[in-house]
Amino acid sequence: MTKPSSTDWSRLARQQDHDIDTSDIPELDEAFFQQAQLQVPAKKAVTIRLDADVLAWFKEQGSGYQTRINQLLRQYMQAQQRLR
Repeated sequence: MTKPSSTDWSRLARQQDHDIDTSDIPELDEAFFQQAQLQVPAKKAVTIRLDADVLAWFKEQGSGYQTRINQLLRQYMQAQQRLR
């Protein structure tokens, strides 16, 4: 994280389950998890030409650079869809 968290993590770690107010959200029961389905968008292998410095910068950030490129493209796509 780039910004320090204002969460009191030690207090949270000491908190018991029965101390947590969940009145504003429904509890997920066994039936929910029996019917739950993980839906991940299908990936498709493509060839894309990127400027060498752009690709190098993403790779310098460590493993997962393709995922980060995909996330940025998705954010751009969603922003453009909201404009329509």
